[in-house]
Amino acid sequence: MEINTMEEKMNEENTEEVKVLEAQMKCLQAEVEALQCQKQDMCFHFRGPMQDALAHVCGQRQGRGKERVLSRLKEEVQKLEEDLKRQTQMNGITLNSCTTTTLQSSDSKLVQQLCVSGHVSELFFQVEFQLSEVKEHQKSERKISDLNVVLDSTDLQNFSNFVSRVEENRDLLLFFRTLRSFSNRCEDRCRTFQHFQEKYPSVVSLPGGPRSEVMTLNHPELPGCVLFVHWSVDVSREGVVAPKIDLLTKIPETALRLFPSQAVGGAGEAFQSLLRVVGPEAAIESIIRAVSLSQDI
Repeated sequence: MEINTMEEKMNEENTEEVKVLEAQMKCLQAEVEALQCQKQDMCFHFRGPMQDALAHVCGQRQGRGKERVLSRLKEEVQKLEEDLKRQTQMNGITLNSCTTTTLQSSDSKLVQQLCVSGHVSELFFQVEFQLSEVKEHQKSERKISDLNVVLDSTDLQNFSNFVSRVEENRDLLLFFRTLRSFSNRCEDRCRTFQHFQEKYPSVVSLPGGPRSEVMTLNHPELPGCVLFVHWSVDVSREGVVAPKIDLLTKIPETALRLFPSQAVGGAGEAFQSLLRVVGPEAAIESIIRAVSLSQDI
């Protein structure tokens, strides 16, 4: 009997503990629901100054994000400009503008019309062409078509055949490489002409300016006797650039009677021999000294 009584008491105590736990659980659930309601109020029910303050803080954060993006973009632009400057210094080609127009765009093919303009020293150019990019699987292939080259200069008669070949073969690399080489040879001629004009102003004249192909030599005491140094820069159809320097004479008939015709007629050949031995500058200076009739002018 005593054992049964003890079991009944234990069951009653357990039942009371269960009831207490259930009551505590209900209280906790009520607290959770109350906190959830407070959270919703905090998230969605701000009004007046509090709402304005939150909007201001969020705006500041967004503004800081935009500033960081703009800062990164400026850094990237500066790096690109520095890289372009280095490329210009290395290859001598300055690009003034580049426009791109999309003619066709799909997942597998992209066709664009490009127009690039710039200059190499004093030579201005404009290049137009179509660039097609075809994607197949994980590979892509680019092709150039409809190439058109325009050069803004009056001294490029020898360039016409070369430009025709470039347009036929769509070889932009050959065009820019040859254009730079041609420009360098023209700069060499210009510097040489200017040097001799400054050194021998009474004998040397440049009727077409330092960038022209002709330099005239005449002595004040020999009127009508003129020597012409014709310095052209030839470009082959294959893109080979080579200077061509000739000595031409203009002698009055009265002077021809005083000098052997062979000596006057052989001046050009003698100049070519001298040119092959000592080079352009030394050969031209030798002719200038001969015209001056003195070692010092």
